[in-house]
Amino acid sequence: MKFVTLSTSDSVSLPVLPSGAADRTRPASAGDQVTSHASATRDLSAVALGPHPTSPAILAALGRATFSWDIASDALNWLDGTGVIFESLSIPAITTGAEFARLIEPTRSVRLDAVLKSAERDHGGGVAYRIEYGLRADPSANTLWIEECGRWFAGADGAPERVHGVMRIDNERHARDEQLLELSRHDPLTGEFNRSHLVTLLAATLDDTARFRTQAAFIVIGIDHLARINDAFGFDVADQVICEVSARIRARLRGGDVMGRFSGNKFGLILKNCGVDDMQVAAERFLAGVREPVVPTKLGPVAVTASIGAVSIPRHARSVDDAMNRSQEAFEAAKSRRQGSYSLWQPNVERETQRRLNIRVTDEIVTALNQRRIGLGFEPVVDAKARDEVVFYESLVRMRQDNGEFLLGPDIVPIAEKLGLIRLVDHRVLELVIAELAEAPGVQLSLNISPGTTMDPDWWAIMESLLKAHPDVATRLIVEITETVAIQDIDDVRGFVNRLKNFGCRIAIDDFGAGYTSFRNLRKLGVDIVKIDGAFVRNLTQSNDDRAFVQTLIDLARRLGIKTVAEWVQDAEAAQMLSEWGCDYIQGHLIGLASSQRPWLSSTASQPAILS
Repeated sequence: MKFVTLSTSDSVSLPVLPSGAADRTRPASAGDQVTSHASATRDLSAVALGPHPTSPAILAALGRATFSWDIASDALNWLDGTGVIFESLSIPAITTGAEFARLIEPTRSVRLDAVLKSAERDHGGGVAYRIEYGLRADPSANTLWIEECGRWFAGADGAPERVHGVMRIDNERHARDEQLLELSRHDPLTGEFNRSHLVTLLAATLDDTARFRTQAAFIVIGIDHLARINDAFGFDVADQVICEVSARIRARLRGGDVMGRFSGNKFGLILKNCGVDDMQVAAERFLAGVREPVVPTKLGPVAVTASIGAVSIPRHARSVDDAMNRSQEAFEAAKSRRQGSYSLWQPNVERETQRRLNIRVTDEIVTALNQRRIGLGFEPVVDAKARDEVVFYESLVRMRQDNGEFLLGPDIVPIAEKLGLIRLVDHRVLELVIAELAEAPGVQLSLNISPGTTMDPDWWAIMESLLKAHPDVATRLIVEITETVAIQDIDDVRGFVNRLKNFGCRIAIDDFGAGYTSFRNLRKLGVDIVKIDGAFVRNLTQSNDDRAFVQTLIDLARRLGIKTVAEWVQDAEAAQMLSEWGCDYIQGHLIGLASSQRPWLSSTASQPAILS
């Protein structure tokens, strides 16, 4: 080790800092960086001080330098030789502020700015300042990080005239900051960039493609069925799978490509200088790498596949949001087509039209809820044998637009469900239905609720409050849940059904036949009514298969004591068939479509029968 001696009287020997002691640039690893800076600190602490060291010697031994700087002449004086701490920079003596500024990065004017651009005034005691910067004498050298504290004093004209201060080598703290910065950019499980930093790098790539007229790709790779692996083997095995897949993708990247963890089971890749044909080749390489061989885990081998969605930049994505949203769309398209496949986002007029419609309807739904423009249409359900006898009305959501026209349920419900607004719609429909029942004692109404509403505590709170206020309406209320809801979690749905039946309400399974609910489950749930999916009723007179299915379903329901309703009855011939087979009730075009008027108020409307 090379030492620099200050003076014989001070008996101080200072080690020249090794060139790697102040590396601000990204090291091979955060651990290497900390080690490098720590070694520099150990070298300084090894300085031998004599029995009676002077203050400058102590400061120098601690990596500090005191200085005086005359602004007018730019003379920079190191008090008592403490400037020797910069000898590791291997430069001649620094005697002016300008010479020192040439070594500063990233902003060379930082020292002048701290003094000359200060908003404070010197009232005699000077003005304090504190700044940080790096020093580097050569582009290939490592950076020495400095913390400078001082005071500037004004001349007769009030402008800064001289500066006195202390500089301190501050490599260790910067090493810790660098380590924290690295950790903040990386996913703790895989070590890849996290989503936040991936987005930052994606934005930079978009800028580069626009500036240099190049092509790039943003790819989303998702591990198929990771939730199943979690359930079957546990989260620790799933984490092993994620890490292994990450490593396989990383091994197949080109130099300059960027990878980050996009979400739980997904990775995002930025492939630079990558055209559409290149994307196809890259996707096939990644899919094969993930698929083969099986992933070894502590509980045994696990077979894994991945799906990929990609978008071309800047051809089909000129912003970060476009790139992320469209690659996600492509990813979902790949999964829906076949697990373990690849899809490239392409413009689609129909999809864009639907998206614009979604945005418009979403805004209209929110506005309609606030302005109380959500209403109901009432579709009659009649006795299959006496078709002029209305048993109950199905309440269907309607939304009145600004122009007075109505949007129907099929235009509202799918979008509301997709965008998380359906629970608010269900709340409003419940309030309207209870109000109608309260005003019309002889009427029975049914209402449909979405899958999520069955477990919505707010919906239950509204229900309990309204039924307590109107205790006589519960026995005239039928709640319809879809077959899909019924088979999701039979125990949860049974609790939902029992809770409603305790109020006195009845339960109907809507669209029966579209899913896979067994009659055993129907009996277990204790439902009162089964509504046969209209897809099997619509072509009843032309389809032997539909006739066989519907007749069998009606017979089984009758044996279990469950009432049946046939939806979408189009003609008298189908109605006659259903009546002969023992179907209890029918609804559809033959009987009458939903009306926003209250049919029971019409002088020609029959009084609803009591559904038993």
